[in-house]
Amino acid sequence: MCLIDTLGERIRTLRKQRKMTLEALAGDQLTKGMLSLIENNKANPSMDSLSYIASRLEVDISELLEGNHKEELRRVLESVDALYSVPFDEETDENEQIIELIEQILPKLGRNYESARLLDIYGQTLHYLNSDAWESYINRAADIYDELNIMYRRAKIGIFRSLVKFAMSDFPAALATLLEERKYIEMNHSFIEPMTRIDLDYHEAILHFAVDDSEAAMEVMERAIEYSKEQRVFYNVDNLYRLATIQALMAQDEDRVDFYRHKLIHFAEFSEDDDPFFFTKFLEIHQLTSYRHDYAKALSLVEAFKKTYKISVAYIPYLQLEQGKALYGVGKYEEAIESFLNMHIAHYTKHPFDLSIFYEGGAYLAKCYAAIGQREKAVESVQLALHHITSMPDSPYKTFIQQTYEELT
Repeated sequence: MCLIDTLGERIRTLRKQRKMTLEALAGDQLTKGMLSLIENNKANPSMDSLSYIASRLEVDISELLEGNHKEELRRVLESVDALYSVPFDEETDENEQIIELIEQILPKLGRNYESARLLDIYGQTLHYLNSDAWESYINRAADIYDELNIMYRRAKIGIFRSLVKFAMSDFPAALATLLEERKYIEMNHSFIEPMTRIDLDYHEAILHFAVDDSEAAMEVMERAIEYSKEQRVFYNVDNLYRLATIQALMAQDEDRVDFYRHKLIHFAEFSEDDDPFFFTKFLEIHQLTSYRHDYAKALSLVEAFKKTYKISVAYIPYLQLEQGKALYGVGKYEEAIESFLNMHIAHYTKHPFDLSIFYEGGAYLAKCYAAIGQREKAVESVQLALHHITSMPDSPYKTFIQQTYEELT
């Protein structure tokens, strides 16, 4: 539907689209003359009259009002976008502010982009706040994106629906949802822009790994990396390289680990983004503790990292984990225990790769307790680690926990 400047013009256009006369639209609650004045912007209808007109036209009242409210929606969306873009590790009460802002204009939302984006953010924020009402707003936003052919936003909703299942650790359902959403998007949108295609590939690869299908994951991931080179689109490429590096590490393929590590370093230099570089530093430490067992070197790198770089909130638990493992390896058991006990797995950490890495820390904690003669705590720690890792895919971390359990029980 084309944009219409005034409420009267909007009503007249909708009436003519439905091939209704003035008399037919007026019905028994309005006069033909009053309706003519309204259509010509010479009279303002009451909310009751507007509601009546909307019902006769079989549209939501917001569709009649959206032209008048579009500037207001744009202002609200600008404020909401700023709140929604705050990094998760800097959040305070942004989610509550988003809900308050959008709830004030919910009745004014129509079928335009601004309305769809506000419904989208509102639904996602409700989900983050554990409200069961989120889904209906997400569905409304998806319908509008489809109607307006805004494919990249529609794909984001498909990914979000999948991640809802992922957050519940229902990885098979998450993968099934993503594949279903992807099929729908590819069938209903003739062109998928490169960034969206890579985004879908990245999330699909993550979920194939989560359900322990490494072959499918590697196929999707390598396809995405090759496609990004062809299109010269570098969105999410660093995340693909990280995923490939961790998988190569777990497969104990050191040549591939080095290959992707160098790719990440080059990407960090090219993009002037320090985060991929920080990841390679963590990876080096992790490789020394969990795979090479060179704990002294790992500890020196941990200490150098803490002195040299400002550590983001996201990296703190990983660094505490590696520090604990390194301290265990050099015989500083009490300090290692303190490091492990101060480590808290973030609530958003859900992928089996990340969780397995953290659960391995439970086996190291058990070894520390055993080394200082606290056998009961040692057994309790390794039993908990084994309980957590049992449902995870096979990995060197799972093997280490199982071996530690056999040693201590």
